[in-house]
Amino acid sequence: MKSLQPTPARRSWTLVAVALLAGILLDLFAPQPYTGLPLLAAAPLIAGAMLSFRSACVVVGVVCVVSVAVDLERGRPATPRYVDLAVVGLIGVLGLAVNRLLQRQGRDLALARDVAEAVQRAVLPDPPREVGPLAVAAGYTAAQAEARIGGDLYAVQETPFGVRMMIGDVRGKGMEAVAAVSVAIGAFRQEAEYAPTLATLVQRLDEAMARAAARSGSVASTEGFTTAVLAQVSDDGGALSLVNRGHPPPYLVHGGQLVRLDPTLPQLPLGMGLGDTAPAGSAPVDMVRLPLGASLLLVTDGVTEARDAAGTFYDPVSSRRMSRRFTEPEALVAALTRDVGRWTGGHHQDDMAILAVTRRGAPSSSSSDTPPAHT
Repeated sequence: MKSLQPTPARRSWTLVAVALLAGILLDLFAPQPYTGLPLLAAAPLIAGAMLSFRSACVVVGVVCVVSVAVDLERGRPATPRYVDLAVVGLIGVLGLAVNRLLQRQGRDLALARDVAEAVQRAVLPDPPREVGPLAVAAGYTAAQAEARIGGDLYAVQETPFGVRMMIGDVRGKGMEAVAAVSVAIGAFRQEAEYAPTLATLVQRLDEAMARAAARSGSVASTEGFTTAVLAQVSDDGGALSLVNRGHPPPYLVHGGQLVRLDPTLPQLPLGMGLGDTAPAGSAPVDMVRLPLGASLLLVTDGVTEARDAAGTFYDPVSSRRMSRRFTEPEALVAALTRDVGRWTGGHHQDDMAILAVTRRGAPSSSSSDTPPAHT
């Protein structure tokens, strides 16, 4: 069934037609000395701002003809006819100039968006669909469609120590945020290959982010931080290690249940200098069993701080739409994205990044659907 909603082009033509018709009626029936010239002149200006250049040219020509025809109908002398025609023609030319200016700005904006999207994809590429024993999916939703660069980040990498992953949110927006994202992901890619433990990896990331924040000079080093969750899955996929540095907790999704994996000991975000004072490898690591078919769901605060019209925060654990079995990470990411959009009415307050990994393989009939508590 076709939509009954008017298209933008149809609305634009309607406004032009209303202005033109109102100008004609006022010219023909308004008492002297009132005329409909202002409305006639408004028609080409509206066309220039809202229609294509060719359509705007047609409107300018039609309005000029209508102006002369109406003045002849009213028996106006030649001089007033020429003045009316000059006014309508001049405003028509201004409307065409506005049209060209808007088209140029539109092209510049489209180019800027393409560059921003290219930068975002270069800094934050899509993760592989399969890594080791895991199936992987990710999603990114910008708070504003015009702002395609944000500070949310994620990365997944297979290493000699298992599959390691990271999700985070750097402080700030725009190009400064992209620079911090590139530092965080670059440090993760490098150190994930060589750090023997997850705690050591976290410490090296902390030091890298602190150095980058101190060198930036735009903000104090204690303000250039990154919240993050780092995870490691063993080669067989059964053991999951987590370190949470001031970030929203991840969720274990299994058997139609979501269990929030709160950290045993809250920690400061990365980049706040903790690596300079803490002993090497001292970051507390939480251990969780990852059953066959279970998923680890990592999110940024664009999910946990999403609010409805009443100001209530979204909670995926209490959402009935999320309490079903998910066998693929893509379905889990899509369901959460839709549910948050439904909760907020489509008005996202912050950028939203989602990373989901699923341990491949069907669970045995004897395995429990209840996710295990983490230690």
